[in-house]
Amino acid sequence: MKIMIASDVHGSSYYAEKIKQTFDKEGAELLVLLGDIYNPGPRNPIENVREYAPLKVADTLNSLKDRLLVIKGNCDSQVDTLISQFHFVEEGAIVDGGKRITLTHGHVFDKDNLPFSCGDALIYGHVHTGFIIKKGGVTVANPGSVTLPKDGTAHSYLILENGVLTLKDIHGGKALAQEKI
Repeated sequence: MKIMIASDVHGSSYYAEKIKQTFDKEGAELLVLLGDIYNPGPRNPIENVREYAPLKVADTLNSLKDRLLVIKGNCDSQVDTLISQFHFVEEGAIVDGGKRITLTHGHVFDKDNLPFSCGDALIYGHVHTGFIIKKGGVTVANPGSVTLPKDGTAHSYLILENGVLTLKDIHGGKALAQEKI
């Protein structure tokens, strides 16, 4: 199964549509969103969010509802469920290529605070910087932020297929990093 993983849309209708187009182009079967879907939060001014329009984001994502797994981020609230035709979950886990992968937003668990039983990999968002590293035998990855990347990183996402993670630039799909879990 080919899985696309993105994070930190923060209400950008432009990047929500870009995610949908990329998901279709990649031919992925499941789209995992690692939180912070509609709201920019107190550290991300709305004027920095390209085409801020949470209701348009909801329309775009609702059209994918049967192929979505959405993790709740620290900027997601209960009221967000009123415009969503999909559920937000606190954490998730998937198995790919025989490897168990824990999914979370990243405001609690991250590369410096691995969950006790994260399995073979931990994938999280929150920090807006894409990377794939190994830490103590665990693959740790972050898709970055499609909307508000930090530290000069790309507007990026991850592809998970057959136990291999690939970090890609959402503008053109160029591979930035790759690691076998």
